[in-house]
Amino acid sequence: MDIGAPRNLALGVIVETVDPQELYQVLVDACGQDIARLQASSKRLKQMLDMFGTFNALQEISVQRTVPLPIRQQAIIQFKNSALSHWRSRKVLSNEHRICIRGRTLTLLGEMDDTISECNEVIISKIARQDFPSNWPDLFDNLINTIDSRLFSRYSTGQDDPQDALLLRRSLGILNAVIKEFAGIKMLNGMKVMASIVQAMQDRMYDYWTSLANTLSQRLNRETILNETLLQDINILHLLYKILIKVAIWSWQRIDKYPKEEAATSKAWQSQLFNSSHDYIRSFFNYRRDIILALRQGGKLDVARRPLKILTNHLRTYGKYFRRLQQLDAPRFVELPRCGDLVLYYWQLVVDATGCSAELVADSYEAVYPSRLLVQGMVLFKDSLTQWTPKRRDGTENPNTLSREFVENAVQLLIMRFMPLNPSDLQQWLADPEEWLHIEDKENDQWEFDVRPCSERVLLQLTNHYGDYVIPLLSGLFKQSAVTPAVDLDSVIQKEALYCALGRCAYRLKDEIPFNQWLQHTLSHEAKEPNNPNYPIIKRRIAWLIGQWVSEECTPPTNPLIWDVLAHLLTDRGLSTDTVVRLTAASALKDCMDTVGFAVEYFLPHLPATISQLVHLIGEAESFESKRKIDNALNIVIEQTGQQISPFVPIIVAPLPQLWETAGDDWLFKSSLLVTVTKLIEAIKDQSTNLGSVIVPLIRASLAPVSIVHLEDDGLSLWLAALRNATTIASISGAPALSELIPDALQFLETNLDLLGTITSIIEAYILLDAPGLTQAYGEQFFHAFTAAIRMDGLLLNMKDLVGLMSFFVQLTPSSAWASHFHASGLFAWMLNKVVENETSTLVLTEYIYLFSRIALAEPQVFFQLVSASAIQLNQKESFLVDQLLDQWWGKFDNMSEPRHRKLTALGIASLLSTGRKEVLDRLPTEIFNLWLDVFGEIKEAQNVSSDDDNDNDLPSLKRYWDVDEAPSWFYQGSEGTAEYDRRKAVYDRDPVRTVQLSSFVAEKLQQAERNSNPQLFNDIIAKADPQVLKQIQTEIFRR
Repeated sequence: MDIGAPRNLALGVIVETVDPQELYQVLVDACGQDIARLQASSKRLKQMLDMFGTFNALQEISVQRTVPLPIRQQAIIQFKNSALSHWRSRKVLSNEHRICIRGRTLTLLGEMDDTISECNEVIISKIARQDFPSNWPDLFDNLINTIDSRLFSRYSTGQDDPQDALLLRRSLGILNAVIKEFAGIKMLNGMKVMASIVQAMQDRMYDYWTSLANTLSQRLNRETILNETLLQDINILHLLYKILIKVAIWSWQRIDKYPKEEAATSKAWQSQLFNSSHDYIRSFFNYRRDIILALRQGGKLDVARRPLKILTNHLRTYGKYFRRLQQLDAPRFVELPRCGDLVLYYWQLVVDATGCSAELVADSYEAVYPSRLLVQGMVLFKDSLTQWTPKRRDGTENPNTLSREFVENAVQLLIMRFMPLNPSDLQQWLADPEEWLHIEDKENDQWEFDVRPCSERVLLQLTNHYGDYVIPLLSGLFKQSAVTPAVDLDSVIQKEALYCALGRCAYRLKDEIPFNQWLQHTLSHEAKEPNNPNYPIIKRRIAWLIGQWVSEECTPPTNPLIWDVLAHLLTDRGLSTDTVVRLTAASALKDCMDTVGFAVEYFLPHLPATISQLVHLIGEAESFESKRKIDNALNIVIEQTGQQISPFVPIIVAPLPQLWETAGDDWLFKSSLLVTVTKLIEAIKDQSTNLGSVIVPLIRASLAPVSIVHLEDDGLSLWLAALRNATTIASISGAPALSELIPDALQFLETNLDLLGTITSIIEAYILLDAPGLTQAYGEQFFHAFTAAIRMDGLLLNMKDLVGLMSFFVQLTPSSAWASHFHASGLFAWMLNKVVENETSTLVLTEYIYLFSRIALAEPQVFFQLVSASAIQLNQKESFLVDQLLDQWWGKFDNMSEPRHRKLTALGIASLLSTGRKEVLDRLPTEIFNLWLDVFGEIKEAQNVSSDDDNDNDLPSLKRYWDVDEAPSWFYQGSEGTAEYDRRKAVYDRDPVRTVQLSSFVAEKLQQAERNSNPQLFNDIIAKADPQVLKQIQTEIFRR
């Protein structure tokens, strides 16, 4: 093997070159049975993949037919999995290697092993995406030459050479993979390459396909179907058509972007392909039907499975082509010649299938009517109905519409034949009820792939477009069913299908069917049938039906009988019910309660039994998916009943620890349990303080390293809800306390930028609950974590909230609780430097100034002590820092839009002035006076006067004409309805901004400034003020 010399890469790094003999031996060991050697070879192979020449050697091994097949397979699999992502790497491949590899790929066209060939298809397609046409210009020429020569040899000379068939299958498979790769490219250069491929391939592939299809049409019958030659021909035809429709679909999406002449040519070609596909699917379906019926009669169906599988897949590929055209451009699809005929042909297949036995209509390659083919027909029919509506969108009559008879027959066919449960459904139901129900739910989401859910959607579409025909028919069927009891299995199954139809079309039928009477006289009696073993089928559908009608607002959830029936279906354990009924009832209960019209008083009589049964069902269910669905229903019950759930809290929380442990790594169910506790807290509010034994362990478990990536959102939501509704963070009756989680919160604050927003809210909740306690126990850790968090420079909104958190802290604690920590942590110096240097956004800078104003309001002397200490930390003069800070204080004033913030900064600067600091006094006649006048002019305030005889303690002492009584919504941070709301409101109401009159405060601080400075100096500074400004200040101050 030619590996090449070691490579010297950039920066002088030398990459080790692979030893081909060692690599071969490693592959031999990897394919052996010795466990020790297998493990050692796996480890060594992983190391060797980083060596120069490994990929070249792997491919060379894979193409040598003298090498044992398992080793060749291992080599090409390793190459496919690793080499393609390193194709451009000079570390492991040279240009010579790439040339050799590209050349060797085409030597595998005659490869007998499918595994090697399939890997080779992937390899060629991925390499072609990067190298064609610049480095691999002859790829398509080589493939086309092979295809041309082998097609000529096989079909023109009449030679039946298996090697020709093999080369054709491999070449066409590679061509299909390459075109699929290029069709998915969205970049302009790749699209240009694909356009050239389309231009070169569309006519050639069409000619290949039509020629071979015509040949097969003449030869396909019950005798030849078992012939190996015909099997290969069907396979070749199938591959040709797959290539052809990839080219066609890519072009179909872009016809509108083509030049006019090119677009006309492309449309003509598309119409030609569509017409031919229409003709051939009819022919091949008829041939296949006749062959299967003949083989069934002769008992030879089993031996024809291989050709029937390929032929069935080929027929389905036609359907995929038609469906894709319809999905991409439905209006243009409808305009294709004979499109209506095609859709009606597919529908006729559906109609024909209704008269056949079950064995002829199945999801099987041997069935005459494969269910997936019928689904394709139903979907095409459903999405084409708009072209046959009686009235167009503009209100005009449509001459091309379906007759009343056609529509009524279609509806009856769907309800009678395709919507009922089949024997396979019933077997699966009995074998594994929970799994069957999960599959049912998934099929409702993936209705394009299964007959029964697809037929339900077709019915709904017919109802929407032909309501005048369908609604009277459904109403008539409803009236017949109301007086016709279902006793045996067949009648029960048929009634279940009708109920399904009436549920699907509920919105259209709400004015035609008296639901409450139906519920009272029929559904409630059927739901409570005690002995019929077939009735779980209809009871399950009744539960679903009620949920459907209520959730779509077709009937209000104020009928007590709705809750009576659902509660019975949920709790009944008799002979005529089962797990599926109870699970469906739980889901229906959720759907009915989660509506706008829900009124709790109608449901309350059934609340005890519902809670008990839902909790029991969660423990009883075998799969975690079922448990989660039941728990989701429980969550809605808790949310909608609110504090009425309080008596049942012990029943709900008792099994939670065990459920959590048994859930293991089923994160979806664990997430649902966290939501349950969160909903419970939000429902019972301050009573949740007693649930520490459940809440604290769950929060810890959800935010543990192994869980946090899956449960962080729900765990944090639970934590925040617990704090917001709590009345204390201390332990109650020895249970774990919320205070025990403070170190975890501080750790997250310090280290996890992704969680910063929610963690800020959580720590803010702790501060509002017990700021002094937090300071006493964790003051140093709090400031350390806060400093680390604010230095991370996260999202602006998070930074704003973080500074707001510290403002709360300063408001709720004395200066002795925070002054030393501000200095020791370096936080004050860091923020001061940010403001002085103007190094962050204006939004955050103004928040810093609000915080400084709070500190100044609390203790102005402490503020300047912190500035003095910061000067040493920052190696700056104290006077310089004060001057720069005051510059920013005035400079950012115009960026403060809210009156309360402007007043806060005015109060803060007045507090600083009261110290008599010369740097502040010097700015009094200019910036400070101007700042005060701006605020005086913006806000009007007056002290309330109350008589001694009529002293209302609740009357605020300050009348604020500039403010409203309620805080802005953002202030409460979504805490409405919780105890934290009251705590926030109390902070808001006690805020000096709301309780202190600015003019009085300024007068007081001016007097303090005069006392704390040289009186003569103070008077000289005042004298520098503009007389008009000074007069306005005096007027405001002494107006009190």
